[in-house]
Amino acid sequence: MKKIVRTAALVFLVGSVGYYLWYGLGDRGRSNYGIDALSWVGPQMIWPIVAVSVVVVCFALTGDSVLAAFTGRNSAAFRQGAVGIGTVRSVRQTGMTLNDQPEVRIDLGVEGADGETFESHARMIVPLTELALFRPGVVLPVRYLPGRTDKVEIDRSGDTSTAQDALNRSMIRQGLTTPGKLDIAARGVPAQAVVQSLSVPGEIRNGNSKVELGLAVTRRDGTTFTTRVEKFLPPRSVGHVQVGRVVTVHYLPGNEREVVIALPANV
Repeated sequence: MKKIVRTAALVFLVGSVGYYLWYGLGDRGRSNYGIDALSWVGPQMIWPIVAVSVVVVCFALTGDSVLAAFTGRNSAAFRQGAVGIGTVRSVRQTGMTLNDQPEVRIDLGVEGADGETFESHARMIVPLTELALFRPGVVLPVRYLPGRTDKVEIDRSGDTSTAQDALNRSMIRQGLTTPGKLDIAARGVPAQAVVQSLSVPGEIRNGNSKVELGLAVTRRDGTTFTTRVEKFLPPRSVGHVQVGRVVTVHYLPGNEREVVIALPANV
């Protein structure tokens, strides 16, 4: 659709300029009115001016970020693209707005579906109230085209399972979790736990600090049990596991020693 609209606008521009040249070079203004200047200055100028305006508007409104804002979907080229995990490096406004909402360029470090990493960027229209959400360090699912990694799009499919699967694979590759822990998170019983102790051994893995937590977990029947958990967390998340904090955990009733803490990716 985008190509059709842009091609039609360009054809209109070429036809309008061609008509203007045909009118001027043929001295048709002079022969009709007896005034030489009218060969180039007159009503025939309207069409090229209108055509230039139409081209500018069509190209602006069919930009990928604008179409995505209107439709709430990724562009056709990226709709079936591979899903990767993007970490925001920087965000800046491009100067274009749509209904007073700015377009931003988001520079990202991306980890692809097969573990390959690359630097890229995405453009999107972001409401002013949501600009603060796109801060450096935030993790986002992205769609990309293998072999054309200079540009990506923030995933708008709403397919949370695919995005979560991509994030899980990334965390396993980085050594931040294991398939066994992911299985507990998927099948385990959700519960609330209170952080009773917190220690930081000093081990760092891919920018994430290792923490050792002592937890008091409350079962569904109101009884409690204690356990210890080791987890790698980004620095911004350590504040969410301080002593006294209540956190959500998952565990398998038959193995209460293995407990998995559930924290959002961008807390």
